[in-house]
Amino acid sequence: MNITQALQLARTLQLDGLESNTWLLHVTNQPRHDRAWLLTHEQHVLTSEQTARFKQGLQRLQQGEPLAYLVGIQAFHGLDLQVTPDVLVPRADTETLVDWALSLPLPNAGVSVLDLGTGSGAIALALKHHHPTWTVHAVDQSAPALQVAQANANRLQLVVQFSQSNWLQSVNGEFDLIVANPPYIAEGDPHLPGLVHEPISALVSGPQGLNDLQTIADQARAHLKPGAWLLLEHGYNQAEAVCQILKQKGYTDVQSRNDLAGIVRCSGGQRAEVK
Repeated sequence: MNITQALQLARTLQLDGLESNTWLLHVTNQPRHDRAWLLTHEQHVLTSEQTARFKQGLQRLQQGEPLAYLVGIQAFHGLDLQVTPDVLVPRADTETLVDWALSLPLPNAGVSVLDLGTGSGAIALALKHHHPTWTVHAVDQSAPALQVAQANANRLQLVVQFSQSNWLQSVNGEFDLIVANPPYIAEGDPHLPGLVHEPISALVSGPQGLNDLQTIADQARAHLKPGAWLLLEHGYNQAEAVCQILKQKGYTDVQSRNDLAGIVRCSGGQRAEVK
């Protein structure tokens, strides 16, 4: 099988062209963004091992498995993160949360940040990358997820303090900023069958998808310094409910942010200056 035949097979299976191209580049040990290589090497013949691996990967893509699990890498906010099926694949939507956090009027040094449900470590590592002098903590209840996050931190040479905790249950101290991308999909949501390859515990949160968001909003108050921010990612239709939760919990300056598609993706608020 040569490059042209491989690409034709992917088209026959009606797979996403960008994903199949990236997978083919990965299989042939080429830089994953070098699509020009495919155009200039149409007659390049794959080895029998590469052909078998390519075909197997196409089957996995057909079954809805994320490309990131095949190649083991996902780009996020300028960083290449290793991912496994133990963690949710970082989405571009979540960069909205990072951008909001980076835009807050926090000093360049002496800031303490907590990332809840860190998964691959995406948010925590992006914040540390942009602000090396910040002290960044990150927690997850999943030990395998924490192993992935720590491996990413080691490879990127970013110092983040990881620990195991069910949200803030095992967390001590107060922070200048708490961020979280918790599960927010409702039980029985029609989109869930398409996410079957990712950890369900990182996706679903009660009948309306609000259980973990409510828990975090409640627990975070005791761990925020006066005037500190809590920023939460949520579903496309949950901004009003999340803002209401934050107001009910006593947060001030409650507001939301849109992602690049114009969808309200994140909401947050400040802990009152006086408890």
